Amino acid sequence: MSNSFTISSSAESSFQFESVVAMAVYSGDRLAWMTHAVESILAQTYNDFLYAIVIDGDIAPEMRTYLERKEEQNRNLMLFKSTQNIGLSRCMNYVIDYVIAYSPTTRFFFRMDADDISDCDRLRQQVEFLNDNPDVSVLGSSLVEINEKGNIVGKRLLPLHHDQILEVLPRRCALNHPTVAVRFSVFSQGFRYRSELRNTQDYFLWIELCAKGFKFANLPNALLQFRRVNDFYKRRGLSKSVHEFKARFYAMSALDDLTLFNVLYAFSVILLRAMPAKVIKLAYKVDRYFLNR
Repeated sequence: MSNSFTISSSAESSFQFESVVAMAVYSGDRLAWMTHAVESILAQTYNDFLYAIVIDGDIAPEMRTYLERKEEQNRNLMLFKSTQNIGLSRCMNYVIDYVIAYSPTTRFFFRMDADDISDCDRLRQQVEFLNDNPDVSVLGSSLVEINEKGNIVGKRLLPLHHDQILEVLPRRCALNHPTVAVRFSVFSQGFRYRSELRNTQDYFLWIELCAKGFKFANLPNALLQFRRVNDFYKRRGLSKSVHEFKARFYAMSALDDLTLFNVLYAFSVILLRAMPAKVIKLAYKVDRYFLNR
């Protein structure tokens, strides 16, 4: 494990939890939104988890003060502090490696983002589903989209069953990453997020796991409020568009699903990313309409 991290936690000496919830915080996050995210996890009806928050480089002093106070108040909260910004993939991989090294009996890994809000019953519902469905290794859920003020502005309903997820994966990432729960047995077999990626790391991982035969599912319940801000339609940038394009062709190859429809879809999406924000916004709404149907 990297020496660029320091760890702060009253839970470290007695670290034995069934699950871990992993979240990264960086300088671009807002204190108010991060506060909502943290409080939503600490208020869960299920409480057998370690809340692992990675401070990814320098953050505002008030954010650091808030997190350190929460760490002091909650025995299941652990802060991992990186000396420099290293990106989400490496942050999540560090938490995974730490848990495997120090708590090999931990069973489930949950994702959370610092600007979203989890339903208070999210973890319990996902743990119960995974316990009842031992063949499923990766579990997501639907979500609702909220704006800067917390008002609901949309929803995302994704395919529920593995065969449906497998069918659409060459065209879109069929899981909402901040809603995901993963069995630690997956990571114990050596799988990780691609550390060189600053975005789309989840999409590549799901493709790799599907190709290796791991089973996926989504819960129909909206268990997370996802923050969709004003610049949502123009913030993806060239890098993310290119990585999504590569991921689609990787999926077609790895899942043996190279079809004309999938190829045309991949090219149409990357062309769309170059359009004005108004066009992207309209296309997003149309896409969500048909997806939610």
